[in-house]
Amino acid sequence: MASQMSSREFNQDTSRAKKAAADGPVFITDRGEPAHVLLTFAAYQELLGVDLLDRLAEPAGVEDVELVVEPSREFPQAAGFA
Repeated sequence: MASQMSSREFNQDTSRAKKAAADGPVFITDRGEPAHVLLTFAAYQELLGVDLLDRLAEPAGVEDVELVVEPSREFPQAAGFA
């Protein structure tokens, strides 16, 4: 079940918002308009349809990528502040 609270209410009672998020999304409003949604991490993962930690893991095949960085031929210059 979704619930709603103002930004002011959220700032004053974050623990209530976190408890409400256990029952469903919490819509946080700014000047009466929906601005943010608070979800539990499990609900967020379900929304993505994948395990977020798997998404953040190093993609397969990246170890075969070679990064070549050419040395700079420029000499350091004093910064010019106008």
